[in-house]
Amino acid sequence: MEATTAALSAIGRFLASRGTGSYLATTVTAPMDLTLRAISGLAKLLNAPADPTQARPIGIHLEGPFLSHSRRGVQPLAYLLEPNIATLDKMIDAAEGHARLITLAPELPGAADFAAHAISRGLRVSIGHSNATSAECLPTLAAGAISATHTFNAMRPLDHRDPSILSTVLTNDDLFAELICDGIHVSPEIVKIWWKMKGPERAILVTDAMSATGMPDGTYQLGDFDVQVANGKATADGVLAGSVLTLDRALENFIRFTNATLDDALHLLTLNPATMTGFQNQTAALIPGSPANILAINKKGQRIASLQNGIRIN
Repeated sequence: MEATTAALSAIGRFLASRGTGSYLATTVTAPMDLTLRAISGLAKLLNAPADPTQARPIGIHLEGPFLSHSRRGVQPLAYLLEPNIATLDKMIDAAEGHARLITLAPELPGAADFAAHAISRGLRVSIGHSNATSAECLPTLAAGAISATHTFNAMRPLDHRDPSILSTVLTNDDLFAELICDGIHVSPEIVKIWWKMKGPERAILVTDAMSATGMPDGTYQLGDFDVQVANGKATADGVLAGSVLTLDRALENFIRFTNATLDDALHLLTLNPATMTGFQNQTAALIPGSPANILAINKKGQRIASLQNGIRIN
């Protein structure tokens, strides 16, 4: 949300040292003038020449403001909006072609038409921050939603007599599903269920990392509010507020929690997110013409070394 050269350079240097070559810069719910300023600032930075030693944002994820009031997490209630195509167009225009993903609560009025318009303008739609029933998800999925944002978190819980959004996310074989694998947001036992249901072609590991990532315990900013970090857990008023997870740790955790093979697990950080976001021809594999962003790991999924554009970072 700062969208400054200094901020993205700090993020880029840190992420590169942890093996991440590219990422989606994610906005949070805020007053619309601040959101548009952040999106515009990110667009200008994405248009600028890249530092080859830094992880680079390759698109923008709009996580809000079109989210559920009851499943908003720490997204500020006062700034949540019902789906509005005119507002979305302002956000997309501010992004100068770099908006790539939007999280949408599918139960909101007009969500399906909103999703169809977003897709027509080049965005991928991810369902999340939602109190939807399974049935309420179907029109937005039919409109083309492709993924689910941080599965289990900020979602209506699973009920055996009242199928929820989680029922749809876990059983729809075409839907990608993200997960924050830090052992805090989702327990290891539930990670196993998610893995069994989504498998190596549709599961995606994400961090949901905020400004405290890589920093000691203390108070940090997420958008325009304070977040307290203690023992690896980020909260605001007792509610989880992003994470301090890095993807190299997520990979290690995932293999330990599930006993997945390293080859299968690597899809969750490379091919799957690249395919979901449409960047599979740019970031998913080591092929001629692609960035030489290379992570050296051992059989347990632990990071040994990181290269960014062929330059060793650590």
